[in-house]
Amino acid sequence: MPSSLFPHPAGRRAALSRLAALPLLCSPLAHAAPARGMPPAPDLWPRPLQVPGGVARLSLGPDARRPAATAAGGGKEAVPLLVVGDPIEWTALVGIPLAAAPGEAQIRATGADGDARTLRYTIEAKRYREQHLTVAPRTVDLSPADQARYERERDHQAKVMAIWSEPPAGLLRMQAPVPGRRSSSFGLRRVFNGQPRNPHSGMDIAAATGTPVRAPLAGRVIDTGDYFFNGGTVWLDHGGGLLSMYCHLSRIDAKVGDAVQAGDAFCAVGATGRVTGPHLHWGVMLNRTMVDPALFI
Repeated sequence: MPSSLFPHPAGRRAALSRLAALPLLCSPLAHAAPARGMPPAPDLWPRPLQVPGGVARLSLGPDARRPAATAAGGGKEAVPLLVVGDPIEWTALVGIPLAAAPGEAQIRATGADGDARTLRYTIEAKRYREQHLTVAPRTVDLSPADQARYERERDHQAKVMAIWSEPPAGLLRMQAPVPGRRSSSFGLRRVFNGQPRNPHSGMDIAAATGTPVRAPLAGRVIDTGDYFFNGGTVWLDHGGGLLSMYCHLSRIDAKVGDAVQAGDAFCAVGATGRVTGPHLHWGVMLNRTMVDPALFI
């Protein structure tokens, strides 16, 4: 780094210290991987974990303005990525789908000068636990009416998940939205009434009905509703494609468009939708991909 950018020695040391905490890319095709055996710096949120359902942190280097970065979505369309940092060091945060196969993956980054480059990284394998549950048959073998309702809700929520707003400022460290025991972890592979279903895409926290749910990070309410599987639900937009979802609610105390600050109560735990008891299902989405909320807390 040219010393002329930081004429004061203390400024140079601070800048170099920040750069050392992030993976360096020496060329447009370099592989970005976290240093093995090295704990992440205290202010790195979310923590990097390059596995299905995890988050990759890819260095984009210095740039006068925030670069743009994209990843291929499920339909291979370009999905914008959250880029955080400052002109000294920009970092792309990549949510890795639970369905992603281990091996090489890539993103595209475009700098302020318009030059585009490809950044490659490696997804490592991870095996998640499996759980067998018995629920009401109607929530597994859907009637035509329930199937139609589910499809309408799925299409609506796909539009919610695609919402993009100005990237957030400040740290992305979150606080758990409710106190309590984690009753089901992210990635758990569930079998309902003997039928395998998609892996668990959030974190379940056991809590009594009516327990206030508090925003883990500042955001804006972008959707509320009563859905077939998720019951009472609220979505928050934290900026830059970082969204969070709260399900099975007994009460919703906010409306679309409301702004919430970290720690604000905006809904309450319940047992609505497909559940076996009261709890909060908390999901975190990054570039339209559900990722492990534990990486943010």
